[in-house]
Amino acid sequence: MAHPLVDALQQSAPEFIALRRDIHRHPELGLKEDRTSELVAQRLQSWGYEVHSGLARTGVVARLKRGNGKRRLGLRADMDALPLQEHSGREWASVHPGVMHACGHDGHTAMLLAAARHLAMRGEFSGTLNLIFQPAEEHPGGARLMIEQGLFERFPCDAVFAMHNMPGTPQGDFVFRDGPAMASSDDVIITVRGQGGHGAMPHRATDPIVAASSIVLALQTVVSRNVDPQQTAVVTVGSFQAGAANNVIPDSARLLVSVRALDRGVRDLLQQRITALAQAQAASYGLEAGVEYLRDYPVLVNTPAETEFARRVAIELVGADKVVAHGPAQTGSEDFAVMLEHCPGAYVLIGNGDGEGTCMVHNPGYDFNDGNVAVGAAFWCLLAERFLTD
Repeated sequence: MAHPLVDALQQSAPEFIALRRDIHRHPELGLKEDRTSELVAQRLQSWGYEVHSGLARTGVVARLKRGNGKRRLGLRADMDALPLQEHSGREWASVHPGVMHACGHDGHTAMLLAAARHLAMRGEFSGTLNLIFQPAEEHPGGARLMIEQGLFERFPCDAVFAMHNMPGTPQGDFVFRDGPAMASSDDVIITVRGQGGHGAMPHRATDPIVAASSIVLALQTVVSRNVDPQQTAVVTVGSFQAGAANNVIPDSARLLVSVRALDRGVRDLLQQRITALAQAQAASYGLEAGVEYLRDYPVLVNTPAETEFARRVAIELVGADKVVAHGPAQTGSEDFAVMLEHCPGAYVLIGNGDGEGTCMVHNPGYDFNDGNVAVGAAFWCLLAERFLTD
């Protein structure tokens, strides 16, 4: 038997599914979500929220105070799309070439908007509700930008929560994890500088391609020989750029590397070893390697008390059989991690479906499962009502 909140949100779901599809049809990249931001702000204002726009350029924060409660809750949804050409074949597919909602942020926005209206019209709570519609989760990191511009000073929160869909998990099921739940993400640019020359006379040159190839192989030992086997780490060389002709040795070669970790200490170790290995391998060939190490999103760490609270809310809403109490950690990354460095909270996963035709996010055939609009909104409503009590 469905929870009454799910039944109530099902009544308004068609309107918010249509809204979700409209956002999907008109995707916008990070910090360019002008249309989406305006749409969100207009609706929140019409429902009686105190709306503030402009944090991180296109971010929207809506506040609703009710009763005498002192607690302050933050709920966050992301709004940006990806630079990807859509091939879903849906009627509501992107009209903008090379841009699509391939991660479900359109659905995350729709779920929180559906909850926002219900809470404004029928919600029973006492305290302050802060709804955070964040730009640029994919790039360049809207959470950090909003915080740097005073998010939590202007809208203090005792806890903050976010939700993301998860393909491969049954639609509407919830997945939780205490502690480190998603990996840090760092970008490394390794530039090997040598001396170019004729491909027929390699002894007259110092070949950066050979040295860079050695670096690629050496990097494979960082995880297997430097990181504790009981820890998680990923080092991926995603791009090798060098030369343009088969008979010319170039002056330089460049490697683009993605680095992930689920532990802050391991993250530091990876930076140390990658830098040292790259420079030592290049030196062994008589070349130099410059290492530009860009620390991006931190490890996402869910605080135990808030995760347990959200877990209990999900069990109350959908039943224990549709809740994974402690799911596996993910090696993907999420900039909500930055918010969790400043405020306790939890990142919740909701199943996007596991049937035929489903695919992972960041895929040109992906689409958000509209069946989650009602259940996701109901989760936000119940969480807000349980958290904001006298």
